[in-house]
Amino acid sequence: MLRGAVLAVGILMLLAGVATAGLGVPGAPLWLLIAGGTITAGTLLERVIYKPLLREKPGAGWVKTAERFIDPDTGQPVDVFYNPRTGERQYVADEPEKKA
Repeated sequence: MLRGAVLAVGILMLLAGVATAGLGVPGAPLWLLIAGGTITAGTLLERVIYKPLLREKPGAGWVKTAERFIDPDTGQPVDVFYNPRTGERQYVADEPEKKA
């Protein structure tokens, strides 16, 4: 819901920038276009840049690194895996072991 509202604000700023450019208002169109474009692009690219946590370890070819941290959103420990062939990194949530 918040993501949609931020995206809507960015698009409205872009539209306002185009409208004020057509009216010949000095200074405002450039500011609105830059700010609206940054907000819109950042909101759309957020899901591409920040990868979700995986629940299971990646397959063959992945190496577990010594890097480990606590995810600020979930509070879970996270292990980092690295693929030496591609350079890609995967973040895997470390589920606490259930005791029977």
